[in-house]
Amino acid sequence: MNKGTAIVGFLLSFFAGMFLMWGLERNRGPEIAAESAASGALDHSAAAVPVTGQDPQWGNADAPVTIVEISDFQCPFCARVNPTIKQIKDTYGPDKVRVVWKHNPLPFHKEARPAHEAAAAVFALGGNDAFWKFHDLAFANARNLTEENFEKWAAEAGVDRAKFKEAYSSKKYAAKVDEDIALAQKIGATGTPAFRINGVTVSGAQPFNKFKEIIDEQLAEAKKLVASGTKPADVYVTLTNKNFKEKPEAKRPEREPEDDKTVWKVPVFPDDPVRGPKDALVTIIIFSDFQCPFCKRVEDTLKQVTDTYGKDVRIVWKDNALPFHNRARPTAILARMAYKAKGDKGFWEAHDLLFASAPKLEDDDLKTIAEKVGLSWKEVKQAIDTNKHGDKIDQSMDIAADFQARGTPHFFINGIRLSGAQPFDKFKAVIDEQLTKAKGLVEKGVARAKIYEEVTKDGKEPPPPERKEIAKPPADSPYKGGANAKVVIQEFSEFQCPFCKRVTGTLKEIEKEYGNRVKIVFRHLPLAFHKDAQLAAEAAQEAFAQKGNNGFWQFHDKLFEAQGTPGGLERQNLEKIAQEIGLDVNKFKAALDSRKHKDKVDADAKVASQAGINGTPAFVINGYYLSGAQPLPAFKKIINKALKESGG
Repeated sequence: MNKGTAIVGFLLSFFAGMFLMWGLERNRGPEIAAESAASGALDHSAAAVPVTGQDPQWGNADAPVTIVEISDFQCPFCARVNPTIKQIKDTYGPDKVRVVWKHNPLPFHKEARPAHEAAAAVFALGGNDAFWKFHDLAFANARNLTEENFEKWAAEAGVDRAKFKEAYSSKKYAAKVDEDIALAQKIGATGTPAFRINGVTVSGAQPFNKFKEIIDEQLAEAKKLVASGTKPADVYVTLTNKNFKEKPEAKRPEREPEDDKTVWKVPVFPDDPVRGPKDALVTIIIFSDFQCPFCKRVEDTLKQVTDTYGKDVRIVWKDNALPFHNRARPTAILARMAYKAKGDKGFWEAHDLLFASAPKLEDDDLKTIAEKVGLSWKEVKQAIDTNKHGDKIDQSMDIAADFQARGTPHFFINGIRLSGAQPFDKFKAVIDEQLTKAKGLVEKGVARAKIYEEVTKDGKEPPPPERKEIAKPPADSPYKGGANAKVVIQEFSEFQCPFCKRVTGTLKEIEKEYGNRVKIVFRHLPLAFHKDAQLAAEAAQEAFAQKGNNGFWQFHDKLFEAQGTPGGLERQNLEKIAQEIGLDVNKFKAALDSRKHKDKVDADAKVASQAGINGTPAFVINGYYLSGAQPLPAFKKIINKALKESGG
């Protein structure tokens, strides 16, 4: 080989290697940020509150308003603000608002730091979609932030278990958490949750209207900027640098923030089990679950409370049988049977035996407990199988949802909220303060039996259900249930949305429980950042055109089954499903090619947009609005209200 040939060979090998590495780097991008094109990978590191493709995001990169959320998975106030963030997403949509996540695990939340490192690994491996799924699971199970659960949730979010385990155990992405903590300190966001809306500070779990006020202001400012020639992609940096006022670096808090002193007007009903005298000066309402390990743990503390305060305290029980605890409802029914048979004494006897037995709460265990209490196991088992007393349990769960008592255990002490299995000193501080107030009222002539009513009479109540008035659905809308039902549930949904898939099980429960008393109507709302959603919606509408309601719901179910599988909702899979359910495939292909049902899908989306519905799933139930994949009790509360109002 001569020298010239060798040089040429070397250069060819070098450039081939360069192109190979370039290709590998390009291919790696989508794996690290699976939704970066849709959710935004613009480099906004020049902003006073920097945002880059390394941050989990929801919404479009050039949205005129960016909300940077600085949060902590173990913080109850962060959990409390999540429905508000969901409402913001639904109200404004991804073209107007972008939400960016920054990690800030506080030092006194011992399980928070590992959860944030796990979330950072999930984002790095699975992108935005995976991160937000993990985010929801972590907040839903904030008292169970364990490595075992991190691995499980990562897999549920679509991340390879082995890759996650390696990334998490090696602390490969811990540096990102440190980077976010340092940023939070720099910008003065030392507590959680904290927000910077185009650089404007919002601190704490503020109500929707507080966010709305600032978002609307920033939308107007952004509009002016774009009109004057600023590129949409530059709006965030420009406005943030204008709005942001850097604060001196502050020390991170080493203690919990001040307790919420809001008094909540939580009702006590005559058929609520009570331990203690009816004229006690302090009423402790507990929302609890017999299968919850934290509820079991706090029982010793509650005994210490009753031993310490005696007749001055009463405990009122309300069920919050969490849906992911499969033995929570059976145990609640057994305890309710004991209450019906033997009053308060019977309930608390069953209560003590159930917690003593937990986590062993299978039928054999319940049979033993029932017999000890003096109940017929046959009657108890029949009650469990038929959900007897389910209405009372649902009533308590509705109240828990209304007062944002989502986790268990959850307490209201003369209306003052206390969340979680807190130590005795936490209870003592609130009880002592309330005792002083109550004794003062007694001295003024208020009867002891009227103290709870008096201290909560001006307490905060949950807002009424939100309303959205939309027209009746058109005749070409697929439905199931009663054709002439007085309660109509209009479901705005799409087939690529994981939350829409999640809520299908709840809708089947509604169909099973209410039958022809309700009508569930499907309305299309394909979101712009789900690239396959529009065509899937048109395909489902063609299934309806060919085979009516039966064909549509068959196609609907198979589309959700296909979500997340290889090929997902791509054209070839749509055609395969059409063939599987017996559609005329030639007609089906022609309908997709000609966009035959585009106008129908667009019309549904327009109705949603005009009503201010921009996220999925969303439901309008006789004018009452419900946003997101809510649990069954949230639906039942509104359905029952609508049935009562309509005489259905």
